[in-house]
Amino acid sequence: MSGKIYAVILAGGGGTRLWPLSRAHKPKHLLAIPGSMTLLRSTYLRIAPLIPAEQVLAITVAGHAAAVQGELAELPARNIVVEPMGRSTGPCIGLMATLIQKRDPEAIMISLHADHVIRDEEQFRRVLRAAVDVARNGHLVTMGIVPSGPETAYGYIHRGQLLGEMQGHPYYNVERFAEKPDAETAKRFVQGGDLWNSGIFVWKVSVLLEQFRLHMPELHQQLQAIQPALDGPEQADVVQRTWSEVEAVPVDVGILERATDVAVIPADIGWSDVGCWTSVAEQYAVDQTGNVLQGESVAIDCADSYVHSSGRLVAALGLESIVVIETEDAILVCPKGRVQDVKRIVEQLRSDGRDRYL
Repeated sequence: MSGKIYAVILAGGGGTRLWPLSRAHKPKHLLAIPGSMTLLRSTYLRIAPLIPAEQVLAITVAGHAAAVQGELAELPARNIVVEPMGRSTGPCIGLMATLIQKRDPEAIMISLHADHVIRDEEQFRRVLRAAVDVARNGHLVTMGIVPSGPETAYGYIHRGQLLGEMQGHPYYNVERFAEKPDAETAKRFVQGGDLWNSGIFVWKVSVLLEQFRLHMPELHQQLQAIQPALDGPEQADVVQRTWSEVEAVPVDVGILERATDVAVIPADIGWSDVGCWTSVAEQYAVDQTGNVLQGESVAIDCADSYVHSSGRLVAALGLESIVVIETEDAILVCPKGRVQDVKRIVEQLRSDGRDRYL
């Protein structure tokens, strides 16, 4: 892609719905799903054909910085930015846009999550090229996923009028964003042609930061105060002092739901945020009765179940639509219909002070 295109990989999430495999010391983006490569590494390699390593950045938290650097060894050390504490996507994207603008005021920024699966990587890159060209025209661009069916775990994008076509890809005005719906609403959304919200964004940094000035003025002022120290020896200290006062707001809520010039490009790319155990199971081949078995596991008279062993033999008998996840110090047994509630176990363990399991 021509021009100064920068990619930012957001590598700060915890993935609490994938407990007990995902832990504080090894969050979802550092897990190998599917195969032997971490989600973070896969994210980088997916964009490497388009963007040179010196223009790829990642933002993470202090406890994961060394692991992220190890997974992204091609990147210059200064391109791994440490966020003192999680403040949702609005502040961290704003921080990275401010840093990139300091390096290149005319830059276009691609924002990616470190923990997604994309099966059709060539098509992803084709859509991304088109999104970059749409962003050159001043739009805030989001990639909307063509749904494979009704899904209650994802947010949705209601697209409005057709704005044009770029490199064979139509793009539309975003009419509104919708939060995760119930089953009936999700069905209606899909029937109406709505798209899943992937959280993949493309924009000029100058256009985005102007939206921060308009819609999140306090954060914009905080970012401007930080800006002189970015890329310098005082960066970490200055960000640390400011970040405790920054309000945690998702970029969707703080900016995109308020902006008037947001465009969406539909993408059919085999995307998943692998945000729960059933979506993880979907990444693997099933046996003749719909089971997915991993590691030292065996299933007899089981159907539509996911059994994962990290070491010990796990034997399942007579299970239907059940998830079993074994690790060295914990075992999860859960109906498939309750996988979205696994985060409640993490919350309970934290409330009980059983931090060794977190």
